[in-house]
Amino acid sequence: MELDTGVYLSSVRAEDWEPDDDPPGEVHMLVETDHLEAGLWRPAAGVTPETVAWSPPAREVIVVLKGEARIEIEGGPALELSAGSVASLPKGAKARWQCTADFVEFWVLEQA
Repeated sequence: MELDTGVYLSSVRAEDWEPDDDPPGEVHMLVETDHLEAGLWRPAAGVTPETVAWSPPAREVIVVLKGEARIEIEGGPALELSAGSVASLPKGAKARWQCTADFVEFWVLEQA
């Protein structure tokens, strides 16, 4: 929620989640501008496939808040993430995610 010009506030316990189709799951947006997007994402039962294909449109920074995920990057490493893990993926990375049902991440995309 934007409290004032450029000042945003939300909570990890957010109640307002919206359907997300890329990647499929649920999202809670914190900020969405021409140069920056950030928010929370979690899988949704019956919506999120067991393996999610995701190619970030910009550099992505990830902070895992809850649960676990394995990210396999095409031509690169496999990342094993759990609560407290911080990772970053380059723009266009072809990644395949497998997340536990309780997974919640905070993510940031910086548009150049």
